[in-house]
Amino acid sequence: MLMDKAPIYLDNNATTSCDPRVVEAMLPYFSSHFGNAASRTHLFGWQAEESVDLAREQVAALLGCDKQEIIFTSGATESDNLAIKGVFETYTAKGKHIITCVAEHSAVLDTCRHLEKLGAEVTYLPVNHDGLIDIAALEQAIRPDTILLAIMFANNETGVLQPIGEIGAIAKKHQVLFFTDATQAVGKIPVDVRKLGIDLLALSAHKMYGPKGVGALYIRRRDPRVKLVPQLHGGGHERGNRSGTLNVPGIVGLGKACQLCSDELQQDATRLSGLRDQLEHALLTVSDSQVNGANAPRLPQTTNLSFRQVDSQVMMMGFSAELAISSGSACSSATLEPSHVLRAMGLTDELALSSVRFGLGRFTTQAEIDRAIGIITQAVNKLRQAQALS
Repeated sequence: MLMDKAPIYLDNNATTSCDPRVVEAMLPYFSSHFGNAASRTHLFGWQAEESVDLAREQVAALLGCDKQEIIFTSGATESDNLAIKGVFETYTAKGKHIITCVAEHSAVLDTCRHLEKLGAEVTYLPVNHDGLIDIAALEQAIRPDTILLAIMFANNETGVLQPIGEIGAIAKKHQVLFFTDATQAVGKIPVDVRKLGIDLLALSAHKMYGPKGVGALYIRRRDPRVKLVPQLHGGGHERGNRSGTLNVPGIVGLGKACQLCSDELQQDATRLSGLRDQLEHALLTVSDSQVNGANAPRLPQTTNLSFRQVDSQVMMMGFSAELAISSGSACSSATLEPSHVLRAMGLTDELALSSVRFGLGRFTTQAEIDRAIGIITQAVNKLRQAQALS
C-alpha cells in the first residue's frame, strides 16, 4: 500500500543526501572526463589532475589552510587511522603516550586500542554529564612522552562541541600534536585549523552533502611540520601519504560540497538551529523526557533525547516507514548495547536505551519537523500506555 506522504529523513548525522549541485559537478568525471589524475602525459590525465587540484583548494578554503596540507582518503575512518597510527609510528622516539576521550567515535577508540597492543599507552579522559572533557584534567594528563591529543570536534551522537581552541592552545604550549575528528563539525559550523591550533583533522564528504567513500585529512606543514608514516603503500600518491588511484569523481564531489558549505553555512545553521529548537521544545512537553548535552555548546542541527520507560528500538521500528532517526552512531547501531557516549555522560543503561538522535539537514522542512513531532509524541504515549496495561 502506498503511503500518503513521503517518509521523513532526520538521520543526517549518519549520512546526508548528495546535494543535486554536487551530483551535477561529479557526472562528467564518470564519462567524458574519466582520466587518471596520475596520468601526466595526455589531456585526460591533465583534466583529472586539474579537477583534483581545484577540489583541494575548495577543501582548504573551508578549513582555512593551504591546499598542500590536504590529502584525499576514502573517508574519515581512514583519515582517523592514518593520523593516529601515522603519528604513533613516526614519533615513537619521543614517546608512546596518546590522550583521547571515552566518548570518541569507534574509529578513534578502536584505533587507539589497536595501538595499545603495539605498545602505546593511552589515557582515556572521562566526560561530565554534558559530554564535555575537563580541560584541566587534559593538561594534567600530558606527560613528557605524550605525542598526541586525539579529541573529536563535535560528538556524532549528541552534537556536543568540545573546547577545541583551548585544547589547541594546550597542545601548542606542551609541544604535543593535536588531532581532531571533525567529521560532524565541518560544513555545519566554522572550522579554522590555524586559529584553533589543530595539527591534523579528519572529515568525510557524505556528512556534508557529498558522496560516500571519499574524505580528507588535513596535515599541518609548518609550525610544526607534521610527518606521518603512511598506512597504504604503492604508487606514492598524495605526496607519499596515501597511495592508491584517486577517486576523481568523489573528490570533485567533496570539493563542490565544501564550496557550497562555505557559501551557505551561516544560513543553514541559523535555519536548522531554529527548527532543532522547535523540535526540542515540543518533545520536552512529553513527560519524563530530557535533552542529553543540553547545557553544552552543540551543533545547530543535532539533538539527542531520552524518553524514560520507552525502548527506543521498539519505538523506531514502529514508525520506520514514516520517520528515519537513530539511537546513536550508525557505525555501531547493529549492536543493542547502550551507547558508550551516553553511558560516559552518566546515563543509566535503561535511560541510554530510551534515547534517540535527530539529525536535521539542509533539505529538512518546517512541515517535516511538525510531522515528526506528532509521530514521536504519539509513539511515546502509545508505548507507555501499552506498558501500563501489561
